Amino acid sequence: MKKALLIIDRGSKMKEVREELQIMCNLIKDKTEYDFVDYCFLEVIPPFIDEGIKRCIAKGVDTITIVPYFLYPGMKLKDAVTRSAAIICSEKKKMVITKPLSYQPVISKIVLNRIQSLITQKELNVESNFCLLLIGHGSSDKRAREAFLYTVKSLRTVYNNVNFCFLELEPPNIEEGYKQCLALNPDTIIVIPYFLHKGIHIQKDILIDLDKAQNKFGFRNLSITTHIGVDNSVVDLVISLAKEAETNSGLF
Repeated sequence: MKKALLIIDRGSKMKEVREELQIMCNLIKDKTEYDFVDYCFLEVIPPFIDEGIKRCIAKGVDTITIVPYFLYPGMKLKDAVTRSAAIICSEKKKMVITKPLSYQPVISKIVLNRIQSLITQKELNVESNFCLLLIGHGSSDKRAREAFLYTVKSLRTVYNNVNFCFLELEPPNIEEGYKQCLALNPDTIIVIPYFLHKGIHIQKDILIDLDKAQNKFGFRNLSITTHIGVDNSVVDLVISLAKEAETNSGLF
């Protein structure tokens, strides 16, 4: 029986996103026995979901494990799952869909590692009064906010001053989150972009809003961690979620 694993990402025009996804696929392929590992996008640019599934079928696979590569539950995730199910049903192929990346302790650990790496790199004094500011994308779906706050609560078990904000769609926005940090009279603010990829939000949008906040409040002692990105722990998480879904489905 030939098997494929297909990652469904939201989608981005930035080449860095496609590069990260291709690296993820290569790492998963190297660590598993899938005959084919690929990615596709829900929106923005191709390959879209139908093309991703057709690529798998063209490889002669019997089963396709779909991985919704999303940090949050919500309408985007539901849309990806619904489209996948409809297409594969019409193709008369066996399919199983994994859980998304939300509510996974591994993700919180990766964020903590990003913070520690920055502290070490910048030689920040761990005894100093710094405030963490976790920036999420934002969503109109309350389930997405709850999933985001799961990570916020995880950080608060390790660090005292942890605030959060969103790039768009829901409060508090970045300016408000920055102001909340300043109320703690920090020596420095450590910003953590809670994003999977180095897309336009990381490269431009967040930086613009942070710069506006810095100009408004006159506090510029700020450091930014790297995003979640490609990480061996994420690779292992995807593989684990795939195995769990396959076992529970009884198809494999």
